[in-house]
Amino acid sequence: MITVNNLNYSYTDKPFIRDMSFRVSRGEIFGFLGPSGAGKSTLQKILTGMLPDYQGQVQVHGVECKKHKKDFYENIGVDFEFSTMYEKLTARENLNFFSSLYKKKSKSIEGLLEKMGLAQDADKRVSEYSKGMKARLNFIKALLHDPALLCLDEPTSGLDPTNNRLMKDMILEEKAKGKTILLTTHNMQDATELCDRVAFIVGGQIMALDSPHNLIMSRGARTVTYRWQENGEQTAVCALDEISTDQRLQMLIHDNRLLSIHSSEPTLNDIFMDITGRALV
Repeated sequence: MITVNNLNYSYTDKPFIRDMSFRVSRGEIFGFLGPSGAGKSTLQKILTGMLPDYQGQVQVHGVECKKHKKDFYENIGVDFEFSTMYEKLTARENLNFFSSLYKKKSKSIEGLLEKMGLAQDADKRVSEYSKGMKARLNFIKALLHDPALLCLDEPTSGLDPTNNRLMKDMILEEKAKGKTILLTTHNMQDATELCDRVAFIVGGQIMALDSPHNLIMSRGARTVTYRWQENGEQTAVCALDEISTDQRLQMLIHDNRLLSIHSSEPTLNDIFMDITGRALV
């Protein structure tokens, strides 16, 4: 679906995105993770044809992004972090307008509003919407023309836990239909749960690229922490694959003296900081 070879781009005389190469397969959820100013949004703009003055090769659906024609956008849906709706129009009016811009027959606007919990507010002006409501409405707009590629920029930002879960379920539903999804996020939990692969981007360069599971497993062994009572409360840690040889743990299990036991592993955020030396801020 996407091929990027030796991509270079800069807003000034100083290099910004440098010698970047990666591929995204059809039906994959691919995440861009990095702190503010790392190049994630710039990369997304290049992939959607908004910044054509790059160097290197950037192809989406076999089309070089700097040479795309109007029908390029028939197969791309974009959900920006900030609302791109007309504030004085209602949600329904906005969706009817944006659906009219595409050749394809629109998906059911009423069905999408219902699915995202906005049906009762469909005739409210967007200016009256909360941040979370606008986030859900923007997502609907990206789905209207049933695109093969979805570019989602912080889609769960501003959502309460219930609507966060709803949004993630909708994203996974689109993946199940064979859609390719680019996800830009600061939320490592979302990335771990949703993405097939993630790219850590810092200073316009990819510092690591793999599945969340492989990145986590490659950087730290899973461990088991257990507690027991002996001259006060005691705590010990052992590697998960060494449980059978930890004689103290085996003795405590045999004597039924454990107070608690739990396993843990590094988070994707831990791995990001380990690899890049940066936090996601």
